[in-house]
Amino acid sequence: MISINEGIHDTLLKFANDQYWDFRVIAPSLEADSLYPLVIDLHGASGGEGDAHMHTDCYVEPFFEGMDVFILSPNGSIYSWPSLRNQEMVINLLVLALAQWPIDPARVVVTGYSNGGNGAWYFGETQPVLISAAIPMASSYSTTASDGSTRVMPIPMYVIHGENDELFPLAQTQEWVNATIAVGSDVTFSVVPGLGHYEPCSYMPYMQDAVIWLQEEVWN
Repeated sequence: MISINEGIHDTLLKFANDQYWDFRVIAPSLEADSLYPLVIDLHGASGGEGDAHMHTDCYVEPFFEGMDVFILSPNGSIYSWPSLRNQEMVINLLVLALAQWPIDPARVVVTGYSNGGNGAWYFGETQPVLISAAIPMASSYSTTASDGSTRVMPIPMYVIHGENDELFPLAQTQEWVNATIAVGSDVTFSVVPGLGHYEPCSYMPYMQDAVIWLQEEVWN
């Protein structure tokens, strides 16, 4: 069992095939017979940076300050979040967390920035039984199916995007968001005036709005 004492725990799980999962868990102060929300934080592309999963103080911890939540932040290594390696890691860590920690299964949210935002879309779309909401930031995720139709997102999403994003142009993300809303998806789209792609910590006020949405409209 992975420690759930209050505070930050950086953990490495190694397997016989030389595979490993590197991740951070931030646990709240626990009270008997209480269940807590779980925030899955997916970092942006880091070229395999060994401590990418530890950058939780910028745009994850501050957003949930004052809330008693678990935060699970895995390291995706050099791979995209939808890769088979990262699917196996994220889904199994989530199942492990739900089995071992006092987590409310109805209050699980996935969030991330850039590549992590794409991962938030992906896991939100593909794991609706395990995840109740998604908050992608600075993302570029096509909602168009292989046959040209538009896919419906199965859970509520709050999508945050910078007006001047240099890597993922606003117009393209807005097109995909508008298309999936048109076919019935519950997606809120928040455009951040003036901000580009490479200043994630500046998105804090808009992520705080997303947390209010999460509490008042999804988890109420």
